[in-house]
Amino acid sequence: MRRLTPAFYLLAVLLAGAASRAQTSHWPAQDGNYVIKNFHFGSGESIPELKLHYLTLGKPHRDTAGHTDNVILLLHGTGGDAHSLLNPVFSDVLFGPGQPFDITKFYIILPDDIGHGESSKPSDGLRMKFPQYDYDDMVASQHTMLVEGLHVDHLRLILGTSMGCMQSFVWGETYPTFSDALAPFACLPVELAGRNRAWRYMAMQVIRDDPAWKNGDYTTEPVEGLRGANDLILLAGSAPLLMQKRFPTRASAEDYVNRTLDSMIAHTDANDFLYYVNASRNYNPGPKLGTITTPVLWINSADDFINPPELGIAQKLVTRMPHAKFILIPISEETHGHGTHTQAAIWKDYLIAFLAETEKK
Repeated sequence: MRRLTPAFYLLAVLLAGAASRAQTSHWPAQDGNYVIKNFHFGSGESIPELKLHYLTLGKPHRDTAGHTDNVILLLHGTGGDAHSLLNPVFSDVLFGPGQPFDITKFYIILPDDIGHGESSKPSDGLRMKFPQYDYDDMVASQHTMLVEGLHVDHLRLILGTSMGCMQSFVWGETYPTFSDALAPFACLPVELAGRNRAWRYMAMQVIRDDPAWKNGDYTTEPVEGLRGANDLILLAGSAPLLMQKRFPTRASAEDYVNRTLDSMIAHTDANDFLYYVNASRNYNPGPKLGTITTPVLWINSADDFINPPELGIAQKLVTRMPHAKFILIPISEETHGHGTHTQAAIWKDYLIAFLAETEKK
């Protein structure tokens, strides 16, 4: 059985219905790797070889001009990997015959981002000497992997969840004509400030403050730091109605916390955690949102602690993009807080309509 998604287990997977490799093996995904030689990061650092791992489903198709026209790029959340969106509550709703991402019609690409999964990351050996990557680096490397590695020169759709949502906005600004449409789910296109940056900073600091971390040169994981960091993540990824329903007593709630934290800590590398949480530090597409002319379907959930609707940010910023639509999913017993982005049955109808609207005639 595949290990559960690391530190952002609750944000992207647990509350959306955790999936093991055994549960997702019915999808005939093909593994691949692409190595980018001498990759230069925005920080000015470089690495001789940057390995990017990915999964694919289906086969690419080219139009009469020779351009790929059926490729869908699916981008996972912080701490996730290519397998995250093979979660049955996502893939079983979207990938089958006649479904929106029918793999007999579409070519689906699911990458492991820099610092995640089987792609290059600090825990491979460089530890805190690994280049300080950010979302711009992730998107640039994805573009190189697609064009040079998979020979994909155009996308039908980019759908990103959480961190992938934020990357979708970066894609729209950096490569404005590369995709026919963007579907960012569970994020805001602004600098991470206020409570959102505060809890992330707290999670990183509690690791750095653990003497066992040793500036990243630990021989055993700094458990106390990881526990404190994952305490915060547990809360950030939670959904009040769902939690109350599933854990209605003190004993059940405490047992849930203990079991979940034990699993999260066992499968989290502290240095990897610090890097992928801090990768959002430079993110701020707000000033250039008006340059995104690609159609956008932007969906958030009203019970998302990380992107609280009471800020009113989405309703204001969506008007800056000429072809964007924002949907706020109301709170219900079906929503999963931040993890609603993986619960495809909740927003599937919006996606179907969006694909129809953006289909080239």
